[in-house]
Amino acid sequence: MDNIIVLSFVYLIGIILLLAFNELNYRRLKIKGEITRKFAHFSATLATIPFPYIFPTHWYVLVLASLFFAGLAFTQNHRQLKSIHGIQRKSMGSYLLPLAIYLTFLISCLVENKFFYILPMLILAICDPMAAILGINIKKHNGRIKVGGRKIDKTWLGTGAFLVTSFVISLIALFFHRELFDLKTFWLALLIAFASTLGELLSWRGSDNLSIPLSVILVLVLFL
Repeated sequence: MDNIIVLSFVYLIGIILLLAFNELNYRRLKIKGEITRKFAHFSATLATIPFPYIFPTHWYVLVLASLFFAGLAFTQNHRQLKSIHGIQRKSMGSYLLPLAIYLTFLISCLVENKFFYILPMLILAICDPMAAILGINIKKHNGRIKVGGRKIDKTWLGTGAFLVTSFVISLIALFFHRELFDLKTFWLALLIAFASTLGELLSWRGSDNLSIPLSVILVLVLFL
């Protein structure tokens, strides 16, 4: 019990230091807010991967997620932490991230399978920032995608990068989880990649932080 509380405190301090480092880079190096925001997304989400091996119940994660959410709300209301909030577009993604982490962890506890947390978080941590950065920084031959004749805020290169990386991550993760590489491993990885890409593609104002892990969980529940 004491060790878990200490680890929770360490995670909390680690997140604070990460945000402080990110803010320092934003101010000193004049890095775009979109880049520092995605770096924080990548680092913070990836750091939560060991959660199922550390916390025996979802209550610990709920407390951490709530503190993270409260910190984000406080800094935005006081116009601080511009490395996260200093973007031109409207987005609720930063607030949905702690919610997504907690809900995914809760579901993995309910089904008693750590893999239901690990794979969705890996895809969310790696694929989403990669797609966003490629979509933002590479303009040549990278038009926006049209849905129903209307352009959406997604690019072909960003979406393609998300699909490929999601497939590769799912394929490797499923191989280690099932300890078998067969046709099911392949088509299940492909299905997860398409489902998570669709969740990212159809998201709105940062809701992909929630739609991506939930779409992965849906496929795992139905087919794993």
